[in-house]
Amino acid sequence: MIELVDIHKSFDGVEVLKGISTRFEPGQTNLIIGASGGGKSVLMKSMVGLLTPTSGKVVYDGRNFHSLDYKEIRHVRREIGMLFQGNALFDSYTVEENIEFPLKMFTDMTKAERVDRVNFCLEQVHLEGINAKYPAEISGGMKKRVGIARAIALDIKYLFCDEPNSGLDPITSRVIDELLREITYEFNMTTIINTHDMKTVFDIGDHVVFIYEGKKWWEGKKEDVRKSDNKELKAFINASYFE
Repeated sequence: MIELVDIHKSFDGVEVLKGISTRFEPGQTNLIIGASGGGKSVLMKSMVGLLTPTSGKVVYDGRNFHSLDYKEIRHVRREIGMLFQGNALFDSYTVEENIEFPLKMFTDMTKAERVDRVNFCLEQVHLEGINAKYPAEISGGMKKRVGIARAIALDIKYLFCDEPNSGLDPITSRVIDELLREITYEFNMTTIINTHDMKTVFDIGDHVVFIYEGKKWWEGKKEDVRKSDNKELKAFINASYFE
């Protein structure tokens, strides 16, 4: 579980996050939605330690992340996987080497153990046997799945995804959504997804947080999104369908 307690973040005196509090439970797909510039990317970066909140707490299963010492922070980061918007695969590395990268950084596994883990992760994303291929040799959707495989390589507890469907066609987007839901449920992970894709919200949004002008403006289940009388949420949904 990840709990946010009154998170504020300012840049040069301009407040971007304005007291956001919420809780993200394990075994759920937790979606953060909102317009560009509304603060959702800053919120995610604050959660994973790429930014430090001006005030407030990010609590990982009882651990206040930004008050931990170096050794404790490293331990929490080993439990975190990230799927970046642009995949962030190393072009000069094979698929196997890309997935193996965090294992070499954070574990004492032997080469054989690392390869076993790589193969396990590739099975989870339904890409068995592409170990020797390079990113340039596979499709955009396959790159995204390799990114997921790398994100879960460390047997993580928390998975962060920044616009996982960006640049993908609708069919591939649904494949990625289903895959994220499958691994979230199977491994009881706390999964947090930044997205503009309302199809993703209505398909897999167990818990939805709407950020508007730096504040948590609405929160609920996907079933309640369309029922809400929140005018800003309604406007965002309607605009999203015509992007």
